[in-house]
Amino acid sequence: MIGLFDPLFWLMIGPAFLLGLWAQMKVKTSYASAQRMAAPLSGAAAARHVLDSAGLGNVDIEVVPGHLTDHYDPRHKVLRLSQEVYQSRSLAAVGIAAHEAGHAIQDARAYFPLVVRNAAVPLAGFGSNFSFMLLFMGAIFSFQPLIMAGIALFAAVVFFQVVNLPVEFNASSRAKEQLAALGIVNAQEMVYVNKVLSAAALTYVAATLQALLTLLYYIIRFTGNRD
Repeated sequence: MIGLFDPLFWLMIGPAFLLGLWAQMKVKTSYASAQRMAAPLSGAAAARHVLDSAGLGNVDIEVVPGHLTDHYDPRHKVLRLSQEVYQSRSLAAVGIAAHEAGHAIQDARAYFPLVVRNAAVPLAGFGSNFSFMLLFMGAIFSFQPLIMAGIALFAAVVFFQVVNLPVEFNASSRAKEQLAALGIVNAQEMVYVNKVLSAAALTYVAATLQALLTLLYYIIRFTGNRD
């Protein structure tokens, strides 16, 4: 048995999976709490202020549909914010918008982990889509090269997750630093921003741990005794 129907899979992945569920719950509760706290600027205005203070007036800010779909697009140099974050004058919106502006600053400063992460995106995406297929086909036909190729592709996914951690943590650090330096958020208000960004960071930690344990599971299951 492999994957979801294998008890070994859940024994190894279960703790990380539960951590991920708890992290998602923390994001929802922290966001809801910070969303009720008023901020002096909207998310879009805060992001604009952070970007301009870093000399990034060339980075545009756009609205995208969806809930918490906020992200920075390094290819087009555009910061995209969900409607709620874009227009809301709340500490939740300000914190998330500043975090994404932190990614734009990383891009402008050629922050090395971000450069590595961006370079790893194509291979990680390919590995995420095709690694299990190669592993499955290799196991069916007992063809070791396919198995090793599948493990190598999934290792690229793990590498992406690992290098993504410092990128996300650094973006949050830059966001909090700029929000304080520009006087957008005071010390008391920063508590709510910290909760939102820390909860979001925990989701990345859980995803990385799950990817690492999944890779270990693949190595044990496909290269060890599969009887």
